[in-house]
Amino acid sequence: MTPPRYYLARFAQTFGYQRKNQRMGDAASEMHLLREAEAQLGFSIWEKIEKIEELSVEYWNLRKLTQEREIIQKNLTLYQGRLEQAHEERSSVLNRTPVIHQTLADHRITLLQSLEDFAKKRDQIVAEAREVRRSYDGMKTKLEVISMNAPNDHEIAGINVRLGELKEKFAKLKQQRIDIGNDIEAKDNQLDVLDQELDEKKKALRTHASEAFQIIGDGNKEIAILRAEFGVLESQMRQLYAEIGRYVSRNAQHDPACGKAAASHRGLIDIMKAIRLSIALNHRLAGTD
Repeated sequence: MTPPRYYLARFAQTFGYQRKNQRMGDAASEMHLLREAEAQLGFSIWEKIEKIEELSVEYWNLRKLTQEREIIQKNLTLYQGRLEQAHEERSSVLNRTPVIHQTLADHRITLLQSLEDFAKKRDQIVAEAREVRRSYDGMKTKLEVISMNAPNDHEIAGINVRLGELKEKFAKLKQQRIDIGNDIEAKDNQLDVLDQELDEKKKALRTHASEAFQIIGDGNKEIAILRAEFGVLESQMRQLYAEIGRYVSRNAQHDPACGKAAASHRGLIDIMKAIRLSIALNHRLAGTD
């Protein structure tokens, strides 16, 4: 949305030509582009903002997170190497075991994979429950503030309904976590039974095979944990990039330090400025400014 198009749209509105939904949709799409641009700008220049006092928190947090990410990446490489070696050992064992023993071994791999999948799903549920709890706490705080300042019965009723919904959702997530825990326990029991059967079928190779499978199971779990931690770090860093990009792009013209940090990205900053103007104009046309 450029100024000429804005004035044309305002002129059309005088004749009753309203397109509020489209304006809001355009603004939402542009806001998404703006957030992407802010994150990209922050990613590109964050190492140049050490001297900008207003961004010192973001800069040093990124330094810390970068170091943590490097450690996680090294551990991932280490565990993946061990896992590849364990897979090679497992293949060697399976190639020289009887068919029935190999069938049992394949079944064990399936169980281990199921356990890993359950563990990932449980982590997802725990993360979702944590967000629901955050929303619940936020709504409770909102209710307290509204109740102390000229309470509106209709608004309070709506908040209570939302609190009830969040509480119910949290309870469902908690039950899902319990159910998955039971599934994991059941799979563990199956795994125990299968291990015993493997021992009975081929005692001579049991120790070697169990070690290989154990390494694979532990390696998969450790890799899953490390990848989850890596994803969390990436998300935190992206948020910091966005905050840096937002601040620098807004202050590049009148703050010499910001201008210097973003000197090689002037074109991107101009585009971001145009997007912000377009968002504001779309909101104005939609009557939401």
